[in-house]
Amino acid sequence: MRTTLNFRRPKPKVPWKPIAVAAGVVLLLVSVGGVASALQGGEDKHPKPTKPPAVASGKPSETPEPEAPASDQPIAEQALTAENSKDLAALLAVPDYCDEAIGTFAAKYKGRTIRFDGSIASMQNHGDYKTRHDILVHPGDKGPKSVVGPAFKFEDVNVPDLHLTGANIPNSVGIGDLLHVVARVGRYNPDQCLFFLEPVSTEIR
Repeated sequence: MRTTLNFRRPKPKVPWKPIAVAAGVVLLLVSVGGVASALQGGEDKHPKPTKPPAVASGKPSETPEPEAPASDQPIAEQALTAENSKDLAALLAVPDYCDEAIGTFAAKYKGRTIRFDGSIASMQNHGDYKTRHDILVHPGDKGPKSVVGPAFKFEDVNVPDLHLTGANIPNSVGIGDLLHVVARVGRYNPDQCLFFLEPVSTEIR
């Protein structure tokens, strides 16, 4: 009788624990890498182009800002003077106080304010009043000897009505006094050749 003995080498045990640990480390590294990639990926890979800086050009803007007016007052409220109004300059120099141009000016600028240097050509009591007067003012400095410009009339006024201003404010005014007049344009009477004004302020020159 023969007996056969078969010897088998036992299979080596697989080290599962170290493999699991190594796999965990790999997964941790992959996870960390993924988080970092995600954080980096949060930034726009294609950033929007920034607006190029403005470059000055010779062309004016399509809607340029309006220039500031020379005066804070609207044009309709600015006082007319011989310097800023050709019409008033011509009016102050008319050779005849009955000139038709006076009525034209009065109609065109009624209610507007004018400013000019003049002198008192005549001063009379208004009616029976002793402190109220009708005062004629002509342009220039010649008083009753004036030969140019309209016959401006302040009707039924007393001294306070003239609204005197300036360093020299007298208690009364008289023929020949030199004035700087600021007044509102009133009506013109072509029959009497009188141009009525409403005094705004009066300064003794």
